[in-house]
Amino acid sequence: MNTSSTNVTVVIEYRDSFTKAVTKNVIVVVLSISINYINAGLIHTFCKHQIFNTNPRYILFFHLVVNDMIQVTLTITLFLISYTIYKLSVSVCCIFILIVLFTTENTPLNLACMAVECYIAICIPLRHVQICTVKRTLMLIGLIWATSMLSVLPDLFITLATEPLDFFNSKVFCLTDTVFPNPHILKKRDITYIIYLVIVWVIIFYTYFRIIFTAKAASKDAKKARNTILLHGFQVLLCMTTYIESLLKQALLQWFPKNYTDSLFATYVIIHILPRSISPIIYGVRDKTFRGYLKRYLLCGLRPQ
Repeated sequence: MNTSSTNVTVVIEYRDSFTKAVTKNVIVVVLSISINYINAGLIHTFCKHQIFNTNPRYILFFHLVVNDMIQVTLTITLFLISYTIYKLSVSVCCIFILIVLFTTENTPLNLACMAVECYIAICIPLRHVQICTVKRTLMLIGLIWATSMLSVLPDLFITLATEPLDFFNSKVFCLTDTVFPNPHILKKRDITYIIYLVIVWVIIFYTYFRIIFTAKAASKDAKKARNTILLHGFQVLLCMTTYIESLLKQALLQWFPKNYTDSLFATYVIIHILPRSISPIIYGVRDKTFRGYLKRYLLCGLRPQ
């Protein structure tokens, strides 16, 4: 089935009314502003205090927050464009989609690295300082981006090799399947996602159970680390929905053909926005050190108790 053409055809057939379109756009904009506002506070806190920007754990968290801000901003932009401009040049859309794919694939890899850092801190505390250094953390972030690029850039190269030049000058409804229409790309992407998810879940489960069996049950830090990894696992679970998005859209089209656009909106919020709201909770709310500094900026200068 040609997923891209099916999606575009259905969207054209079931365009939202003006009131419904405005309501959806307001909801999305409010959610994105709220998430980015909190994330901006986290970034400002990280940059202002050395206690955070010299700690590998917070450096990984900072990278995750910046990654989420980019992803949310671009997906919201594409959402608004779909209701206003509607169609974009393939070349412009391609740039947006590539960055969205980079940031989307970065998230589970970053979460896996954060789980490993928690494991080292609890299970190998005497070697934590030697293993988790700032330099190695920055190299790890570079490796995360390199891995995502090796996964995503072949989509661009295949499209450049198989599509005529006129294709990149044409205008399309900006979806991944419309700018990368080659069916081999979809198969390659599915295989890559499966490999990524298997690796990430193995890391999540391994670190979680190692902390359970290695750390003392009464240790407050151990309990907090276990809960943190559980939240990482939940966040990865939400991120996994991105990988089945095309199948989910096809199912929604069959189940709710008359309310397809509403189903797409709900899917969009759950898949692209909700996972990005968890990161501030993990460290911005649960972490006492971060929470104290964060209150000062989010509440307009109030000092933390």
